[in-house]
Amino acid sequence: MGFDVNVVFQIAGLGIIVAMLHSVLKMVGKEDYAHWVTLLGFIVALFIVISLLSDLFQKVKGVFLFQN
Repeated sequence: MGFDVNVVFQIAGLGIIVAMLHSVLKMVGKEDYAHWVTLLGFIVALFIVISLLSDLFQKVKGVFLFQN
């Protein structure tokens, strides 16, 4: 019933990779691509968080409505 810490590490790893890509692309002069990479990384992290919230709401619904 505990929280899976692997998800936190996945999001942190995604953030590190996106930050590195953003820095490299900005140094090369491709600032537009750097912003797109950052936006894409944010969207992927948002989907991960939304799936976790969906699981949480299903568990809360199961507890209060006595469903599995």
